[in-house]
Amino acid sequence: MLTGYLGLFFAAFGAATLLPLQSEAVLVGLLLSGHYSLWWLLGIATLGNVLGSLVNWLLGRSIEHFKARRWFPVNARQLDKARRHYERWGHWTLLLSWVPIIGDPLTLIAGVMREPLWRFLLLVTLAKGVRYGVLAALTLHWVLIPT
Repeated sequence: MLTGYLGLFFAAFGAATLLPLQSEAVLVGLLLSGHYSLWWLLGIATLGNVLGSLVNWLLGRSIEHFKARRWFPVNARQLDKARRHYERWGHWTLLLSWVPIIGDPLTLIAGVMREPLWRFLLLVTLAKGVRYGVLAALTLHWVLIPT
């Protein structure tokens, strides 16, 4: 049973970084197995995902030191564009941190923009916790109330 929780934690952690992983399928699978606590699954998935986003935030805090390197993944124009979007919409964009493709870069840019850690953690935890909660509710609804 512990391996299931650990697997979910690492899947959620990895999925929140720039790695192409999926934690939703792991959560649904463990939930449907009936061997795991709903609340533990939601807590562990959220914790792993938020900590993965924290890695992005930390990378963002120091990423500009490397922007002159040839291997740097984005050019100055792209970084400036991301900065302008963040300045326009602000910290509220972190409520979209759960969205595939755009969520991970948002957490990275929050670090570049020096978003305060407390606000970053609050908004990202809210966004990712609600996402997992909705996913669990939909899963249980479809299983418990078949159409």
